[in-house]
Amino acid sequence: MLTTKINNRRYLGNKYRLLPFITETIASECGNFDTFADIFAGTGAVSSAYVDKKLITNDLLYSNYLCHIAWFSDETFDEAKVKKYIEFFNSNIPYEENYMTKNFSDTYFSRSVCSKIGFIREYIEKEFNLKKINTKERALLITSLLYGLDKIANTCGHYDAYRKNAPLTDELILALPEPNTHLKHNECYNCDTNELVKKIYADIVYIDPPYNSRQYSDAYHLVENIARWEKPAVFGVARKMDRKTIKSKYCTHSAPEAFSRLIKDIKAKYIVVSYNNMAQKGNERSNARISDKEILNTLQSKGTVKTFSEKLKAFTTGKSEHLDNEERLFVCKCN
Repeated sequence: MLTTKINNRRYLGNKYRLLPFITETIASECGNFDTFADIFAGTGAVSSAYVDKKLITNDLLYSNYLCHIAWFSDETFDEAKVKKYIEFFNSNIPYEENYMTKNFSDTYFSRSVCSKIGFIREYIEKEFNLKKINTKERALLITSLLYGLDKIANTCGHYDAYRKNAPLTDELILALPEPNTHLKHNECYNCDTNELVKKIYADIVYIDPPYNSRQYSDAYHLVENIARWEKPAVFGVARKMDRKTIKSKYCTHSAPEAFSRLIKDIKAKYIVVSYNNMAQKGNERSNARISDKEILNTLQSKGTVKTFSEKLKAFTTGKSEHLDNEERLFVCKCN
């Protein structure tokens, strides 16, 4: 059966290419450790480097949270059962009108693919409600669907818009996510990060917040809609649902204040902050919401700080390139 890995997904700010830089810096500065908290985990790329540790993952988007359960939860599951569902989903499912066809036909996906997405997502939920699949199996199947649709979506990698008059495929193929083995008793959360850190402890807390005003709930609204499957009304050309409850304060002018409160409440040996150097290099929407000075001052109130950097090519829609773009790691040894 076709399989897929955690990095096989397009996502803004994905750190998969930066894993050598991140892991080597953490190894040299933090030494041995047992618990790793990735509290703005996104796709889970950084957490995937530490599956031999006890992991605590969190993300405000439910779609990412489901993927974390698929990749990192140690709940037992029946792989043969999951494979049978995926084989069924990859078969010739008859066309039907459903939530997806009525709201998204011939936008990000063709009408026939929308029909299949709607059928698959509804089927997974019914099977879960009938207790035919458990939480891990449900997450694996939804993750398989989300990764499958990402490969064929008529976008530049996110869902702020779709390409008009672009050719649309009628083929949607799902693959089996390759779950990790020998996992610890990991914890996966889907909540406000500032509230979460009041309740957890980890040897290392890794922080990779949004950098600018571009909300992930805007960029991945359709993925989030399919993951939640609450079938809300959608509006506008991009067919977005109401996203007020999943907006991040780290994309607003209150980001420095939120960051200060976050750091104050963290209980850890080390805090590692990943942040881009886009302070004043793009347009207003691209500029970083927290300055280097604010990051350093906040972290220095918690302990001793070192800074490391790595050049990178930013993920863009092709309209701009910033040749001196850098990813920085701020490593704080807590007092």
